[in-house]
Amino acid sequence: MQLRTQKMQILEITLKILTVVGCWPPSSWTSFCKRTVYNAYTVFVTLLLITFMLPQLMDIILNVDNTDDFADTFYIMLAMVMSICKMTGLLINRKNIGTLTNILIQKPFIPLEADEIKIRQRFEKTIQTNTLWYAIMVETTCACVMLTSLFTNFRNGNLTYREWTPYNYSEMMFYVIYARQLMSSTFGSLVNVACDTLICGLLLHVCCQIEILECRLKKISLGRTNMRECIRQHNSIFKFALMVNENFKMIIGIQFTVSTLVVCANLYQLAKITLDAQSFPLILYTCSMLTQILIYCWYGNEVKLKSIELTANIFKMKWLTLDQSGTRSLLIIMNRSLVPIEFSCAHILTMNLDSFVSLLKTSYTAYNLLQQVGTT
Repeated sequence: MQLRTQKMQILEITLKILTVVGCWPPSSWTSFCKRTVYNAYTVFVTLLLITFMLPQLMDIILNVDNTDDFADTFYIMLAMVMSICKMTGLLINRKNIGTLTNILIQKPFIPLEADEIKIRQRFEKTIQTNTLWYAIMVETTCACVMLTSLFTNFRNGNLTYREWTPYNYSEMMFYVIYARQLMSSTFGSLVNVACDTLICGLLLHVCCQIEILECRLKKISLGRTNMRECIRQHNSIFKFALMVNENFKMIIGIQFTVSTLVVCANLYQLAKITLDAQSFPLILYTCSMLTQILIYCWYGNEVKLKSIELTANIFKMKWLTLDQSGTRSLLIIMNRSLVPIEFSCAHILTMNLDSFVSLLKTSYTAYNLLQQVGTT
């Protein structure tokens, strides 16, 4: 019963959002009929994303003949490509996500004493708060886009987003396409929220385990902790971080690439328009995209700093009271901590604040190039 309660508290809100977007079937739906219904729902959500992205891609290939139209379609098409990639990654890693959450409720990761439980609860509260605020920000952006479109594009008989339609649609078909675009963009944003908060939540749990390890190491001199268990936990933290990186490295790499291109396209559009009510959704969208990549870099940087600080925190312990075997074990942990835990894609893109600054510089360089092409 205790393990079940602990499991329910691991990434609880994030897993609920994953359920909404069709990537995490409810644990109570164990019958074949319910599983079939949920799988059909997953296919429906996936088709919504694909049928939104493909007409935009065809629009760029067949219709776009100037830089302004290209930027107008390109940024939202890339966002949908990112959503499809994340949806695919989440579905492929569905079993691995379950494995990672189960690891966090098993030894040596499960908190055993009151102070360790408080550390776990503090990090879980941070994860839940971040998830809620991030979801509110992203869905507020979607709501602003919808409201602006209803009062402008819909009244004039235009779709919210450009797309290629190989037929002359009737008024009823216009309503269907318009509703499909809004549904697709909403589900696409929820997929982003689910994937981003899942990865960042797992990164925070790595920080949580390092802090719990520090707490246990301080108890060694009091004889309340086994040094062998601490070494085992330290090794397990590295293995857990490696599992997270291996499962999501492609998503991380695609996220960096897409964010660079989208920010570039949005900067180009913002430079061309005047500040009014219609430009507000684009500003919010740009802020959301920057926040999206910032949280990856921020928490990746936090894991790196936390893993490096472990060595300094060990020095603050009463290690002089330990025997030779104990000090030797501490040296093993300290030596391994000299190599920080870093999350990367193909050892090229590293999730830290330096990478975020580099992304902004690259986006601005691409924006200048796009602007030069537009003026020629």
